[in-house]
Amino acid sequence: MKLLKWLYPNLGVKRWFLVASSGIFLFAVGWAVSNNGDALGYVELKFKEIVYLMTGRTWWTAVPAGIVVSVLGMVLIVLGFRKMLSAIIGTIIPEHENRVVDLIYEKSQLSRGPKIVVIGGGTGLSVLLRGLKKYTSNLTAIVTVSDDGGSSGRLREDLGILPPGDIRNCLVALADTENLMDRLFSYRFDNCGSLSGHSLGNLLIAGMANIAGDFQTAIEQVSKVLAVRGHVLPSTLENVTLGAELEDGSVVYGESNFRSFTSPIRRVFLQPTGCRPVTESLAAIRDAEAIILGPGSLYSSVIPNLLVEEIQQAVRQSKALKIYVCNVMTEPGETQNYTASQHLKALMEHCGQGLVDQVIANSEKIPVPLLQRYRIQGSVPVAADVDELKALGVKVVEEDLIYESDLVRHHPEKLAKCIIRLIFRSKNLRERVTLVDEFLVYKKLNA
Repeated sequence: MKLLKWLYPNLGVKRWFLVASSGIFLFAVGWAVSNNGDALGYVELKFKEIVYLMTGRTWWTAVPAGIVVSVLGMVLIVLGFRKMLSAIIGTIIPEHENRVVDLIYEKSQLSRGPKIVVIGGGTGLSVLLRGLKKYTSNLTAIVTVSDDGGSSGRLREDLGILPPGDIRNCLVALADTENLMDRLFSYRFDNCGSLSGHSLGNLLIAGMANIAGDFQTAIEQVSKVLAVRGHVLPSTLENVTLGAELEDGSVVYGESNFRSFTSPIRRVFLQPTGCRPVTESLAAIRDAEAIILGPGSLYSSVIPNLLVEEIQQAVRQSKALKIYVCNVMTEPGETQNYTASQHLKALMEHCGQGLVDQVIANSEKIPVPLLQRYRIQGSVPVAADVDELKALGVKVVEEDLIYESDLVRHHPEKLAKCIIRLIFRSKNLRERVTLVDEFLVYKKLNA
């Protein structure tokens, strides 16, 4: 009975199915006539008799007629199936109606891309995901859930849910309709009473969490709405608080207080300790061909995920290529005057050895006007002290990674290209990829 539903009126499918079927019939007729053997047996002989009767029973007229009929049949086959696909896709996802072939090809290639796990939070993680989604849909973002400021902090306090802000940014970054969803999910209410300061995306995730009954299911449902390429997972489903012990011996709680520190950070920690990870995140790390740490705030975005002990152990035990993407600028209160090696040392002090194989650092000079603006805020470029990094046992990759705008950030495409090159050069992936995969990625990398 389900097959009969394709015959319902106004689907726009039946007519093109008949066109394609007619094309197959004509191609068979043309092949039967132009083929001088007996490939189709009795059927071919009957077709030939009909055509010979129409063309005077001469080979010189029958063979060209068969070729013409075959070509016409091929045209009808292509036209019929193309229009059928357009009718189906145009109904399901109308915005892609004119990109049927491109859409199918794109989905097929992305599904064969490398399996990448990205660990972090903040705007840095969403920037990287925007670039990587053009090369693979096998992406898993493991996102910190210790934010306690702004809209996320208010929803966390009022509704008792995990902070949705960083997760919202990652969902939008991986969405197929990124530009539209970015504007919608990032819209903030102003002068709206109790809604003031809240982003629409945060409210939608909070509402879905209430409907679905738990935060992880809410993320999964929103991912379907946005047609997300990949998966976004919280590092833990427990209500954790990020704390910091400073060099002067004082202890401060709450990520929102990190920028006001007057003493350097000695270490950060989660309360409660011993929180459990999401099971799917461990499976993703286990199957990954590459694990990317950062970019993002060192102490409040990257390290908190690794303070979940099982995630840290899974990363250390993984045979995947492990890359740390160093920030472009230092952050007041967190990493003031830190070099790239100091970032890596802090990571090692919290998590031990074996977490990083390679470090990516920016080599491009930042325009003077931007430098002056950041210096006023107490932020300077992160110096890539290559010798010190190599002494820590890692390979160093320096590239121009700056996005030229009124902010100093990583360029999504430049950073993604750099990472994909490193992945394809690694022996882990080299054993799996085909020459076709390499050629297609090579074209993208050099586009």
